[in-house]
Amino acid sequence: MPMPRGTELPPADTAAESTRPHGGDRGPGLEPEDFEVVPARHYGRWVASLAVLVVVLQFTHGLLTNPVWEWRVVASYLLSESIVNAVGVTLQLTAYATVLGFSLGTVLAFMRLSASPVLRTVAWTYIWVFRSIPMIVQLVFWFNLGALYRELGIGIPFGPVFASVESNTLIGTMGAAIIGLSLHQAAYCAEIVRGGILAVDRGQWEAAAALGIPRLRQMRRIILPQAMRSLLPTAVSEVVSLLKGTSVVYVMAIGELFYQTQVIYSRNSRVIPLLLVATAWYVALTSVLSVAQFYAERRLARGVDGAPPPSPLRRLRRLAARPEKPAAPAAGGPR
Repeated sequence: MPMPRGTELPPADTAAESTRPHGGDRGPGLEPEDFEVVPARHYGRWVASLAVLVVVLQFTHGLLTNPVWEWRVVASYLLSESIVNAVGVTLQLTAYATVLGFSLGTVLAFMRLSASPVLRTVAWTYIWVFRSIPMIVQLVFWFNLGALYRELGIGIPFGPVFASVESNTLIGTMGAAIIGLSLHQAAYCAEIVRGGILAVDRGQWEAAAALGIPRLRQMRRIILPQAMRSLLPTAVSEVVSLLKGTSVVYVMAIGELFYQTQVIYSRNSRVIPLLLVATAWYVALTSVLSVAQFYAERRLARGVDGAPPPSPLRRLRRLAARPEKPAAPAAGGPR
């Protein structure tokens, strides 16, 4: 339908909304504010949201009213000394394996990117082997290292040994768990780091080389800061997976969170409440990591995507400070 001459189109952000002239007057000389904006109604979206809310409320109701959960037992064990100590062991395993795994993984990533075929082959073989063997199998191997090698020594390769010590004395149960988790983690971290470096545009390398910047400085000041933006989400997800994966060390009888939970419910037969205690702690710890990831991504996004996304607290402040919309004038009234 032809528009009256002198009438401007509505703004682009309201293009999806239907408009109609107020009061039915379509004569010439109309201004954009003479049109009443009618928001689009998404009935399908409302029905889907309502169905999801019903399911969530039903699940929450069952969670709160089902006596099998035994919330009083959960509350009594949630901050008990044995559980808190087990959480500390879980955090130690996660921290050690994260630091060692990413350190070794970074070395493996650069080996895979090296021009040397020997380094590339060794790194590829390591990643292939350690990603192919389940973590629990690797842990059991390291736990039985003393049966494979009774002594570990320092000397000349294929020659005399100058000093040696018993394997079980050098590597205890906790050490074997950290070694197993770190070596397993390094295989995945290597691919994460390598993917982040490859995601940096090749022109960045060429521009840095054209400016005469040394190779090590190129990597430290130009490539790695850009690679961090692409590898950070995957790296944090890997740490979260490792945090939960530490429960596998129960096969070595280490008192981490899941193992301690098993010990307690094997004594009092309160299986469901104790599993709920472990679940609550895992959810809390992964939530902390997710919050740290959010703020780390905001910091790395500065100067790249313009203004970083607002934090949830800032969004709440904006929502609370949002001014009320002025009331629409009555039909046929003055504008």
